[in-house]
Amino acid sequence: MRPGIRVARRQKGSHVEIRIGIANTGRELSFETNEPADAVKKAVATALDGGATHLTLADAKGNSYIVPTAGLAYIELGSEESRRVGFVA
Repeated sequence: MRPGIRVARRQKGSHVEIRIGIANTGRELSFETNEPADAVKKAVATALDGGATHLTLADAKGNSYIVPTAGLAYIELGSEESRRVGFVA
């Protein structure tokens, strides 16, 4: 059994929305992460190409998600966007 791949680096200011579809499930896992989109793509590709049993991702609040790679149906990455603070006139 091979260990999973973990994304641990964080950057403040930008967020990426991740939606993960799980096979044989009607729901999807959706959360925002502080990880750059390229780092998430690389971690997913490394896990799938290397035959890892699971993929571990962290959200913007510090929660961890462990997803078995055998159950992945799809992974959708949103664009990186920085949080805006204030009001729009």
